[in-house]
Amino acid sequence: MSAQNSVLTQIARPYASALFDLARDAKDVAGVEKGLDGLSKMINESAEFADFLKSPVISGDEKEQVVAALLAKAKAKGLVANFVSLVAKNGRLFALPAMINQFKALAAEDRGEVHAEVTSAQPLSKAHQDSLAAALKKKIGKDVTLEQHVDADLIGGLIVKVGSQMIDSSLKTKLTAMKIAMKEVG
Repeated sequence: MSAQNSVLTQIARPYASALFDLARDAKDVAGVEKGLDGLSKMINESAEFADFLKSPVISGDEKEQVVAALLAKAKAKGLVANFVSLVAKNGRLFALPAMINQFKALAAEDRGEVHAEVTSAQPLSKAHQDSLAAALKKKIGKDVTLEQHVDADLIGGLIVKVGSQMIDSSLKTKLTAMKIAMKEVG
């Protein structure tokens, strides 16, 4: 899986960098990011669409036609529409989610923001999100955007990943550590 993510990153990075440069030159980074967020939402909400993007069985020409129809129906214009059409034409739709993630990372870096992944047992309230973002900003010194995930197996607590740092205060981890410590004693 890690090797696959590495390959996707290598494919996605030049596309995302080129799109970011074009968006910055057009002074429309926020607009492009908003358009890509809409596309990302479609991918995340529709398993069929996500499977369509990855499918090696569907020909490139068919994918181009379907993407063109979807872009027309979604009234997507400008850089986002041209970008997705180019990605489809080059047969790289399978890497589109990685391209979107790379673009968002470049946009956040340009704004001086840091991206943090937060995993909790239950969805965090707006107040908790704001409090966590403020605490991370105080520690890191930069604005923090949170990407939230829910994993009921954690029982409670949080796992926060910022760059290469990870803070794991989940009950699951604490219980596992206690279990190991008890085995060593007994």
